[in-house]
Amino acid sequence: MTASAAVLAILAALWLGAMIPGPSFVLVARNSIGLSRRDGLATALGMGVGGIAFGGVALAGLYTLLQAVEWLYVALKLAGGAYLIYMASKIWRGADRPIAMDDPQAGAAGSARKSFLTGLTTQLSNPKTAIWYGSIFAALLPQHPPLWCYLALPPLVFAVEFGWYTIVALCFSTRRPRELYLRARKWVDRIAAGAIALLGLRLILNAPKAGI
Repeated sequence: MTASAAVLAILAALWLGAMIPGPSFVLVARNSIGLSRRDGLATALGMGVGGIAFGGVALAGLYTLLQAVEWLYVALKLAGGAYLIYMASKIWRGADRPIAMDDPQAGAAGSARKSFLTGLTTQLSNPKTAIWYGSIFAALLPQHPPLWCYLALPPLVFAVEFGWYTIVALCFSTRRPRELYLRARKWVDRIAAGAIALLGLRLILNAPKAGI
């Protein structure tokens, strides 16, 4: 396989992986519907920056490292699971709080910054994403890729992650989904919190299991 074909295959695999619903999808959708389109796009931006980080460490050989150091993989799963449960608890506790929709631009900069950081930390807290990146890069990238691969892959990975979650943000920030959400916000938020908590609990329970 040529280097160009390998890069295209990597991007296709990462796009398909991003489309699988998980905590990142839930968070972008929730912020887009419950807060604003700007918050959804800021969250998507955080996911894209997190993708750059994962792409960088994958290029540096994270998959090989985690295969050799099992405790590090376990620690990543425990930390990631704990963060997801913490985030779920915040969403659950805030489900009963009213959302002010009268002035959507009020405090928008601070809100968007917070949404970006939440998206970034959510992306980085999922060790399965790190393993997915590492395994895809290890399986498809040539053993000695040309220099242009190292330069091109990080921005291309960003385009894949940010592009997909931008689509999610735009779809879920339209008027109809927003109205439906506001009417059923309490239960939608709690269902979202439950889904994220279950994903976090699953990471923690599976942490002691050997093998990547």
